Amino acid sequence: MRRKLPVFDDTALTDAAAASRAALLAVMLLCCASVSAFADPQPAADDPTIAESLAEMLRDARTVVSNNQDLINNPNIGDKGLTATVVLDKAMQLYKEHMGVDPKTTDPQSRQGRLLRAMMQSIVEVVDANQETINAKGVGFKGFIPAVFGRLVGEAFARNADGDAEIMVTAPAELVRNRKARPDSWEASIIKAKLLAPDWPRGDPYSAMADAKGRPAYRVMVPEYYAESCLACHGSPKGEMDITGYPKEGGKTGDLGAVISITLYR
Repeated sequence: MRRKLPVFDDTALTDAAAASRAALLAVMLLCCASVSAFADPQPAADDPTIAESLAEMLRDARTVVSNNQDLINNPNIGDKGLTATVVLDKAMQLYKEHMGVDPKTTDPQSRQGRLLRAMMQSIVEVVDANQETINAKGVGFKGFIPAVFGRLVGEAFARNADGDAEIMVTAPAELVRNRKARPDSWEASIIKAKLLAPDWPRGDPYSAMADAKGRPAYRVMVPEYYAESCLACHGSPKGEMDITGYPKEGGKTGDLGAVISITLYR
């Protein structure tokens, strides 16, 4: 005689057991959803705009510092009048010319507005902190060059953005002069495989979702190329010491000389 298989009767569950089962299922679904969200994040719709605006503001502020190198390094002038307000105002004017929008009109409640203001605050902090250096009379070369300025702004921005975003000026590893500006493994791979590739469209940024410091992020790499003015420090003859005390790299106008790396954490 065949034995009947036992039939599971769900109605036999006690109320407590049923509640426990439902709670366990809910936790499992939540965990699955969290893992899925982490494993396959997607960029937010405004991520490209935010990254572009941050890179542009940093680039414009560096241009202001670059354009004023003769003034900064003039040993005969004490107070240069190159205050944080002056630098930021000039940077915002360049930003408006290049982007077609006044940065002050960006909604301060939006993520772009918050991060753009964090960038402007960082520019102000760095210029304020270096007023004594800028205004030192009797001293020629001050060392307050665009590369140093960019690194300091990036460090200040990381604090002011409160873990929401980061920005750094890096470069191909062989061109990096300060260890703090070295590219991480992802940045180094993108520089080599994409930005240095002969067929990479000149000036085009590269963007992708990629982990940064163990967190999912929207990451952008914006290439920058040597202009004629850069070659005083980075040109020829290769190996000759430049004014900063570093050997020249032997670069040529149009070579990839730096990369602005933006990280927007998800």
